[in-house]
Amino acid sequence: MFRVARASQYLAITGAGIEDIKLSKKSWVFPWQSCTVFDVSPVNYTFKVQAMSAEKLPFVLPAVFTIGPRVDDPEALILYARLISPHANGSNHVHELVEGVIEGETRVLAASMTMEEIFKGTKDFKKEVFDKVQLELDQFGLIIYNANVKQLVDVPGHEYFSYLGQKTQMEAANQARIDVSEAKMKGEIGAKERNGLTIQNAAKIDAESKIIMMQRQGEGTKEEIKVKTEIKVFENQKEADVAKANAELAMKKAAWDRDAQVAEVEATKAVALREAELQTEVEKMNALTRTEKLKAEFLSKASVEYETKVQEANWELYNKQKQAEAVLYEKQKEAEAQRAAADASFYTKQKEAQGLVALASAQGTYLRTLLDALHNDYSALRDFLMINNGSYLEIAKINAIAVKDLNPKISVWNHGGEQQVIGGGSGSGNAMKDIAGLYKMLPPVLDTVYEQTGMQPPAWIGTLRGAES
Repeated sequence: MFRVARASQYLAITGAGIEDIKLSKKSWVFPWQSCTVFDVSPVNYTFKVQAMSAEKLPFVLPAVFTIGPRVDDPEALILYARLISPHANGSNHVHELVEGVIEGETRVLAASMTMEEIFKGTKDFKKEVFDKVQLELDQFGLIIYNANVKQLVDVPGHEYFSYLGQKTQMEAANQARIDVSEAKMKGEIGAKERNGLTIQNAAKIDAESKIIMMQRQGEGTKEEIKVKTEIKVFENQKEADVAKANAELAMKKAAWDRDAQVAEVEATKAVALREAELQTEVEKMNALTRTEKLKAEFLSKASVEYETKVQEANWELYNKQKQAEAVLYEKQKEAEAQRAAADASFYTKQKEAQGLVALASAQGTYLRTLLDALHNDYSALRDFLMINNGSYLEIAKINAIAVKDLNPKISVWNHGGEQQVIGGGSGSGNAMKDIAGLYKMLPPVLDTVYEQTGMQPPAWIGTLRGAES
């Protein structure tokens, strides 16, 4: 059969006459050969990789990778045909393989970088991920045609980027407020300074004008007095008139000097008063500016402290969770060990019980065999078992130990020889003999009772010799 592949396909032929795999776009396929058609078009793989930075802050990294076989490298294409193409149709094997490689490399790389480095160096981070993933995909004959790493996303319960955005917004807002306050302060201070300078210059010019006017008036008056004096001298007026004119001139000079001094003092005081007012306004604005700046600093510090406390609480919660998991795992292992020990003990007891049952069964068989051999004679069986087990020897030893320290007292009574009864019937003689024997037994019996218990016989029977005293 002659097979032809499409533009985006290849034929992978194996079988007789082919050493490994033959790749072709068209070829004859013989009955003893196998032909597989596989597609080499790139495929988009979308992932949301959950990773953790060096500060143990989790995040989600959305990424889209366009991956396909390396068509310009025959060896890589053969690797793809051998390892990947059998699972390409109707299976998630390739997707899971690529996802595993990307997740593994991304997590390893993220664990060696801080969150700030990942966030600021997104381009470098993408390049590192691209290079490391490509290095792993080379062994499968795959190549990354395009990789698009999206913006980092917070993991639910760990809103690091949200807090970071809020922090940036608050810092920008506070800085804008500070800038507005400073610009407003500079504008007001500049306006006040210009108004103060204008007033100061006007006051200075007025004072100088008054001084010049007074000087000119004084010079004119001097000339007038001089002319009048010369006229009066020339007119040969009296010294009294000259003296009067001189006095009037002195008074006018004093008045002019006083007015000039008063004008100077008033101008100086007015300038000083205005300067004090302007200084007061400037200090008020400085105090207001410092207050706003302190508020902004306190607000920034409070935000940073809040964020720090939240991160510390999250870290402490994470540690407690891990400790609880470790304790749980240890308890599970202890329970498994105890269960294994109990099973072993149960198995041992079971085997011991089975051994006892087997021993009892063997002993029963042994006893039945002995009983059959002794013709069901239980007394003979008992005697044999006691002899075989050494029971008689043990009984003898126990009896010997019991009487070992005894010191019995034996009393021997001699009643002399017996007399033969002559005459009479033999029946009456025997009866008397029995009665005499009974009376002969009484003294030793009573003597033994007295020695053992200290009790004496009744007086009507008699008195013992050792007890008369």
